[in-house]
Amino acid sequence: MSGTKIAYFSMEVGLGDEMPTYSGGLGVLAGDTLRAAADRGAPLVAVTLLHRKGYFRQTLDSTGVQSEEADEWAVTEHLVPMKEVVKVSISGQSVAIRAWRKQIVGVLGDEVPVYFLDCDLPDNDDSSRRLTDSLYGGDDRYRLAQEAVLGIGGVRMLDALGYTEVTTYHMNEGHAALLTLELIERSARAGGRDEPESEDIETVRDHCVFTTHTPVAAGHDRFPVDTALEVLGATAWGRLRQLYSMDDLNMTKLALRHSRYVNGVARRHGEVTRDMFEGYDIEAITNGVHAATWAAASTQALFDRHIPSWRTDNQSLRYLALVPLEEIRGAHLKAKRALVEEIRQRADVSFDVDRFTIGFARRATAYKRGDLLLSDPERLKRLAKEVGPIQIVYAGKAHPHDSHGKDIIRNIVAAGSGLEDDDVRLVYLSNYGMELGGLLTAGCDLWLNTPEAPKEASGTSGMKAALNGVPSLSVLDGWWVEGHIEDVTGWSIEGGDDDAASLYEKLEAKILPLFYGNGDGYERVARFAMSLNGSFFNTERMVSEYSRNAYRLAR
Repeated sequence: MSGTKIAYFSMEVGLGDEMPTYSGGLGVLAGDTLRAAADRGAPLVAVTLLHRKGYFRQTLDSTGVQSEEADEWAVTEHLVPMKEVVKVSISGQSVAIRAWRKQIVGVLGDEVPVYFLDCDLPDNDDSSRRLTDSLYGGDDRYRLAQEAVLGIGGVRMLDALGYTEVTTYHMNEGHAALLTLELIERSARAGGRDEPESEDIETVRDHCVFTTHTPVAAGHDRFPVDTALEVLGATAWGRLRQLYSMDDLNMTKLALRHSRYVNGVARRHGEVTRDMFEGYDIEAITNGVHAATWAAASTQALFDRHIPSWRTDNQSLRYLALVPLEEIRGAHLKAKRALVEEIRQRADVSFDVDRFTIGFARRATAYKRGDLLLSDPERLKRLAKEVGPIQIVYAGKAHPHDSHGKDIIRNIVAAGSGLEDDDVRLVYLSNYGMELGGLLTAGCDLWLNTPEAPKEASGTSGMKAALNGVPSLSVLDGWWVEGHIEDVTGWSIEGGDDDAASLYEKLEAKILPLFYGNGDGYERVARFAMSLNGSFFNTERMVSEYSRNAYRLAR
């Protein structure tokens, strides 16, 4: 506790499928960030919510209809309970909050503690006890109550646990923005004032950092006045209205107003965010992935043979450019066999390790356009027959309330059934999580990403693929604007209004001929994806940038 300078707040943190306290990219990125912080020995503590029932467990019927059920997990098997209890007023009730701890151990033995806040205490009424049950579940009232637990309760819990030397509060998305209100009140009390003044706001701003992850308006939490008044109470909501002219409670703007440093998660995303929120100084720190977590076993063995120091020096992966191509091919073949076996066990579908395999695993939602590859099934069958057979593996959950996302899953499954051609095989795997994500990003031959630009903030799944020598075919958005070198690290989709045509053209003219050709061309692209992208798009580099630019740490 002594010497801890940074408190990292995130609504979700992904540390493994055995703890389903994440929904997707935001949580997995948070987990990777904390692992990298532990590797560096960063003086950091993390705060999140417990989510006893997880996000949800997805099942798909034969037509692709998604159903959901709670994904409960054994909390006591993975976390250590803390004795400290703090209270937060929510909807007029004094809600008791405790914490559970998970220690993340870095590669050199340093540790980062993660505290999971929990409202399931006997002192609370039934409604309050359920506040930390479900990630992104419930209505606006439930969501705002959770954000009060995270932001206000999280600051109070750190105080109770003895973290008295924190100088930087990092809000990973706007869910934790109410921590700024708690810090303002604390600053006023420390100055002997009953009412906060401008100096309290400036003090808090000097201690806060904010990372925004979405260029999509719907991804920024906003709550109507009546909800804010009901959940926060007249005093807290009145304080916010006193400090700012607010028509509603906009969590992103609350975080923006109180942060000395704000960043998007890729260079392009930084530009988009500056356009969305004019008047704010918004930087960019491009995301990365934790290399030691996402490199497959065969990839790690390859790295260990040629670059033994790679776990403590991800930048040294650059030297993979010198590794013989036959070793790149051999490592990938082992990862592909593991994926093929997983597909057989999960879906009773036979994939062939010699066939070109495309992977697409993202949250199923409209702007990600998961079904773009299937927009012209006749052309897809024709190029597979004329150039080389294709296997396609999909995965991804639709939010329970996202009917369009559920339609996309059904469309993909229906398209797969309608192909009825041995030259094209398709499977949609249910209940996408971290373990399956690792198998997919290492075992496919091509990683496909088809968002509507500029709606992709980053796209870390493509980084995981590159680390394992799997090139991307992607719209030039998010991280791919920085990672793409045509025909070297992968390929771009540049069709504008007709991205599907560009996608098919790249497959037909470049990618499939290279894969099925007699030379080593495809392995050369795979090796460059590893050496150029893997050595840069990692959380070791990312956390180093946060340390220098956001946290003001000399180290």
